[in-house]
Amino acid sequence: MIAVLTLTGTARAWTWVNYQPDNENVQLTSTNLPIVWIDVDGEYIDRYERITARMKIIHNGEGQLNWADTVGHPGQTIDYEGYVALRYRGSSSFSMSDKKPYSFRPLDKPLEEGGVKKKVKILGMGKDNNWALLAPYADKSMMRDLLAFEVSRPWMEYTPQGRFCELFLDGTYYGVYILTEVVSAGKHRLNLPDPGETGDDLTGGYIMEVNRTEDEVTYTSKYHPVSNTGTRYMNQYINFQYKSPDYEDLTEDQVSYITSRIDQMEQSLWTYKPGNASTYQDYLDVTNFIDYQIAMELGHNVDAYRLSGWFFKRRDSEDPRFKMVVWDMNLAYGNSDYYQGWRTDTWMYQNNNTMNAEGDPQLVPFWWYKLNTDPTYTAALKARWAQYRRSNLREDRVMATVDSLAHVLTVNGAEQRNSQAWPRWGEHVWPNYYVAIDFADEVSYLKGWISDRIAWMDSKLGFDPNAHELGDVNGDGIINVGDVTALISYVLNGNATGIDLEAADCTHDGIWNVADVTALIHYVLNNTW
Repeated sequence: MIAVLTLTGTARAWTWVNYQPDNENVQLTSTNLPIVWIDVDGEYIDRYERITARMKIIHNGEGQLNWADTVGHPGQTIDYEGYVALRYRGSSSFSMSDKKPYSFRPLDKPLEEGGVKKKVKILGMGKDNNWALLAPYADKSMMRDLLAFEVSRPWMEYTPQGRFCELFLDGTYYGVYILTEVVSAGKHRLNLPDPGETGDDLTGGYIMEVNRTEDEVTYTSKYHPVSNTGTRYMNQYINFQYKSPDYEDLTEDQVSYITSRIDQMEQSLWTYKPGNASTYQDYLDVTNFIDYQIAMELGHNVDAYRLSGWFFKRRDSEDPRFKMVVWDMNLAYGNSDYYQGWRTDTWMYQNNNTMNAEGDPQLVPFWWYKLNTDPTYTAALKARWAQYRRSNLREDRVMATVDSLAHVLTVNGAEQRNSQAWPRWGEHVWPNYYVAIDFADEVSYLKGWISDRIAWMDSKLGFDPNAHELGDVNGDGIINVGDVTALISYVLNGNATGIDLEAADCTHDGIWNVADVTALIHYVLNNTW
């Protein structure tokens, strides 16, 4: 065995209870990914109760190799070393996957000695005491979660960060994982204060989640889910969990306040009728909800809106409206063979008919049906889609993100090692729709699916990818001083390299001169032509 694969001992024969991979003898010499060692000394890892473990992470920096043989390669950078409180995490990602995900909290000393959680910086991500190791299994590309994070990050107030890594547990290689932040309150995450007892302090901050009933339900909505025509499912309910502060730490006044605030938001949506004035904008951040809808629909996420539906509220003095956070996209982007998740030509917010017919008790909240009956909301949705399609959702940029993630996984063999540990190519794994023969085939399917999905959303949201946006002289999807500079250079020098001439004709006269520059400057300053 390579030296120092575990921190305190070697793998034991009885660690099969910790869901070892099919192949327990995969060898790792060097990798471009951080190496994470966890040592529980053969102790059983529980799904609910945390146990003490030792963790060590080697990361020599971007572009550098990390070596498993720490004796033969001394002086490597130890990103973190210490105790953690460890347990399994996840719902279907645990119960339906051979490869299990973990939750861990860094500790100052073992739990048995009274250890308490401590905040640490890991792999360049900000200090916190709450982390996860996601276990990409059903997602054979291993990138769908990180892809969703990366394409939505420019829009959202907060999107978790994550890093690919390779994991050893008690000396056995367990494959490629994603060490990631989780949705939580913290200076480097959702920077929310603890709620107080009175006045403005009572109004924030809170984190909630729409999720299954198998976890503790802390509130059930007064309003039922609806079909895609607005008919109520009277025997179905929307369930919430209060996540931060922990429900048991909330006072009666705090529970009463946040519950009433959710009620007010839902009532404002429930009573809205097209053509009538509405107050729902007072209770939810419309732009944020549009951005969240774009993220969910771009991925056609079969769990969208109804599971892992994280939302939060700041204090009223800062922002009184609810906002959403993107999370849990491993079954998105054509990966699901149930509830029509593989399709590229339907809206997921309208999917309750299909799910209810299958007897699923967890349906999409009525919020999204109501929002999409408001012409003002749908007009803003179309405008937002067009804005993003000209910038970070340009198809070439999305594909470049996919290629970049794929390169990270293949350049030094991490994907191959993971496939040796968990040989699943050519095999259906719940809930795969497409069964790829190898990694390249899976990536090809993913890219083709994304291309088809973008084209369908373009057609439904009225965006022409070949149209020129007036003023976007340099074609980067943003109209700003860079376009002014590019246009001035063209007017002075006549060099059209990198210039969209149709977009540069700001005065619509077929001539490019100082009048176009003046018109563009006016737009940049005033956002109007």
